[in-house]
Amino acid sequence: MPPDYLTVRELAELLRIKERKVYDLAASGDVPVSRATGKLLFPRREIEAWIASASTGGAPAPAAPRPAICLGSHDPLLEWALRQSRCGLASFFDGSLDGLDRFCAGEGMAAGLHLHDVQSGDWNVAQVAGRCADQNAVLVAWARRTRGLVMRPDLADAVTGIADLTGRVIVPRPAETGTQALFVELATKAGLKLSTARQTDTAPSETDAVMAVADGHGDVTFGLQSLAAQHGLAFVPVIEERFDLLVDRRAWFEPPMQRLMTFCQSDSFKTHAGQMAGYDVAECGSVRWNA
Repeated sequence: MPPDYLTVRELAELLRIKERKVYDLAASGDVPVSRATGKLLFPRREIEAWIASASTGGAPAPAAPRPAICLGSHDPLLEWALRQSRCGLASFFDGSLDGLDRFCAGEGMAAGLHLHDVQSGDWNVAQVAGRCADQNAVLVAWARRTRGLVMRPDLADAVTGIADLTGRVIVPRPAETGTQALFVELATKAGLKLSTARQTDTAPSETDAVMAVADGHGDVTFGLQSLAAQHGLAFVPVIEERFDLLVDRRAWFEPPMQRLMTFCQSDSFKTHAGQMAGYDVAECGSVRWNA
């Protein structure tokens, strides 16, 4: 399978231009580009559409139908709703930043995000507005979630905040997740040096991170209150976050998204959400940002 993203060298070879010209195109905004991990990466699908547009004198190429996939960050309530509603959406949860990149590349109908903006203190809107102004997209609320320190019950009296984690074994999430980005931000403010902290291998999902603590592989993780309660672990609340869904506007009216959002108005969904500690779904479905 061809790679989803092209490097500077690969794009230069594709366009038969010098690498310096590729940097110029990226700096001017003339070519679709992602700056993940500080490197320039070019989404293949958007590049192909850009080339097709140029070859037709600037007329936009018809947008390919988005696959029925929900991308982005893992959320236990969303995962349950996708199954319970039988909406037909598959899931590929590999982090908020990964989901945002893949959404912009047309790889899914929706992406779950919880990205904190340090300057405004808000969630998701700044990042989405900066990346999706040219996308036919809308950001809708999903849930507010209480996040904090999930830890072994015997540590409940010893750990009251992030500053108390020195010497503890931390279960981290991957760098491209909203969870890890937020934890790094808060740890820096608390004076905790993660570069020298004892950490396990990264956990791919919210559930995996909490399970690692429950199974004794780590002392603490930066996780959700609902999962801490589910597994009988101690919990120290740190922050309330927003988890939103970035949705392609055309896909919103397709059967998969309509089935999901209709199910979210049902008593079954509201009852289940009400049983999950730290969840507030009062704003579910409300529009937070429009392209």
